[in-house]
Amino acid sequence: MNTLKAEKRSMDVKAKRLRREGFVTGNVFGKEIKGSIPIKIVKADAERLLKTSGRGSQIMLNVDGQDMDVLIKEVDYNSMKGQVEEIDFQALVSGEKVHSVAEIHLLNHEKVTTGVLQQVLHEVSYRALPSALVEKIELDVGDMRVGDSIKVRDLAIASDKDVDLQTDLDAVVVTVYAVHNTEAEEETAEGEK
Repeated sequence: MNTLKAEKRSMDVKAKRLRREGFVTGNVFGKEIKGSIPIKIVKADAERLLKTSGRGSQIMLNVDGQDMDVLIKEVDYNSMKGQVEEIDFQALVSGEKVHSVAEIHLLNHEKVTTGVLQQVLHEVSYRALPSALVEKIELDVGDMRVGDSIKVRDLAIASDKDVDLQTDLDAVVVTVYAVHNTEAEEETAEGEK
């Protein structure tokens, strides 16, 4: 499990100023926390963490020397600068189900050569105990052909008794459709005139 260091931050200092000084702001909230705990994280540490973890990942957050088992709930980016600005965390409580998401990563997509592979769903929403959290779902699509589809019900997470899926079981995750050559169709239409 990844660990990230953070410090409690004073609300007297504006988030914009902290970002200019090389920090990412955030909040920790949870059932056993009154309100929330405003924090600041060294930007380089946050970026390093986000290379391997993302929304729905369980990590250990060290706030001023106190370790907290948390879930990354939200990551906000500045789309103009391409930089992370804020990360929100939910403190986990043992024995209490939490709402989370698992990212879907496609494996062997380059082997699909008979059509166009389209990933329709990029994450699955679910509820589970902290001990049963699923960070990502790896889906091998290398054997898919034109007309094939994989639905949420086909994923391993759908049969996991420790996970309550919130995403519709009939939702399509990935499909392969035929390539339509519009240039050839236009030539055929012109030849018929």
